[in-house]
Amino acid sequence: MLQLRPNCECCNRDLPNESTEARICTFECTFCSDCADTRLNHTCPNCGGELVRRPRRPAAALARHPASAERVFKPAGCAPTAA
Repeated sequence: MLQLRPNCECCNRDLPNESTEARICTFECTFCSDCADTRLNHTCPNCGGELVRRPRRPAAALARHPASAERVFKPAGCAPTAA
């Protein structure tokens, strides 16, 4: 089950469950669409994976399985991974 992390690792922007601006990689590293588009070229700086739109969890499921409250903020590492 996805953690649904609450913020962008680059700029610390809030990304609640209902946000359409959240992007994730297969390891669930989380970024906002602005950082993914303009700073990261749609590539996760942590693993080199593709950043795609994060799905939103339906409200009924969110009540049973809440989003993560743990914030991850790593602005120093917010650069594209070399290929």
